[in-house]
Amino acid sequence: MKLLVIGSGGREHTIAKKLKSDPGIAVVFCAPGNPGMKKDGIEVVAVAESDHQGLIAFAKEQGIDWTFVGPEAPLAAGLVDDFEAAGLKAFGPSKKAAQIEGSKDFAKQLMLKNQIPTAKHQTFTDFAKAKAYVEAQGAPIVIKADGLAAGKGVVVAETVSEAVAALSDMLEGNKFGASGARVVVEEFLAGEEFSLLAFVRNEKVYPMVISQDHKRAYDGDKGPNTGGMGAYSPVPQIPTEMVARAVTEILEPAALGMIKNGTPFTGILYAGLIATDEGAKVIEFNARFGDPETQVVVPRLTSSLAAIITALLADEEPVLTWSEQATFGVVVAAEGYPGTYAKGMVLPEITSPDVSVYYAGVAEKDGQLVASGGRIFLVEAKGDTLADAREKVYGALDGVDLSQMFYRKDIGAKALK
Repeated sequence: MKLLVIGSGGREHTIAKKLKSDPGIAVVFCAPGNPGMKKDGIEVVAVAESDHQGLIAFAKEQGIDWTFVGPEAPLAAGLVDDFEAAGLKAFGPSKKAAQIEGSKDFAKQLMLKNQIPTAKHQTFTDFAKAKAYVEAQGAPIVIKADGLAAGKGVVVAETVSEAVAALSDMLEGNKFGASGARVVVEEFLAGEEFSLLAFVRNEKVYPMVISQDHKRAYDGDKGPNTGGMGAYSPVPQIPTEMVARAVTEILEPAALGMIKNGTPFTGILYAGLIATDEGAKVIEFNARFGDPETQVVVPRLTSSLAAIITALLADEEPVLTWSEQATFGVVVAAEGYPGTYAKGMVLPEITSPDVSVYYAGVAEKDGQLVASGGRIFLVEAKGDTLADAREKVYGALDGVDLSQMFYRKDIGAKALK
């Protein structure tokens, strides 16, 4: 088989590497990919993820069996619809189904209609009304840009003034462009967060092992929200019974609700959940694999990822098996991220045989990999325990020159108390 992965980040590197490891796969292309992927034998193709016609032409020319769409932007732009209209197979939700991530308000309406547990909320386009609501509710409170904002459109405001400033940024300052023209204001939920992902084909839901991401930039969960600074799996502090209930009370009703809505979902459904005293509640839905969760969930998959997707596209039952080993990953980011960040630093060679490196914000210059994005790469390891895997990752990072870069030193701390 010849496969194509759309995207250029660590998530797509992980997916492409996993597909490439399957003996039934001849070649895996990644468009536009990044030069770091070439280390794992992935063929990088210089076609932008927004160039739908260019991607379709490439897939036809190469005789691609099916295409996996990684990021949210091409899903929201209808890339899967365009591939299918051209007679090509693509794995991911349609443009209409991708609204579950593309619009926070759409997702909230879906949850309300299908009794899916989530935070109390209201949606606003008017700054004065939103401000009055926040002042009446008090803080802490959560402000979310309605549309796609690369994981950065959420402000957990500790004070009313911080919440009002976030509303002003989004509704008056147009901080997130069109995606910020509407905001969802919701109650703050206390508890441990975890990510529950599933392969979905219409009403059929096949859950993956859970993971925990770390959104804040700095140690101790300080600093601004980022796209994610590290993750690990399993998450021992989340009871297995809570996860099982989340599948039946959240994922399955969401899949059925999407069918009732006239927007049936095929692809990866991501539920960002919080463990409350009343059980798991939804913080957000995404229409694709999370990043950096992919880098710790996919390496635990012991059955063939290519066979799973092939089965789902044929409306057949896939086989999912998982390793009992733990996985642990830490993101190395550019100094200044998620604000204005440094670029052009030469990346160190990480030679430890105990870890895998998944590249994201990188470019090639004079035959060397250099930093070109906010999140540069992620170092992942497996171990019999989380502590073992953690030691391998931090051990590999300790010995290298990371000038103008940073990483969190406390990933996984909640699981190792």
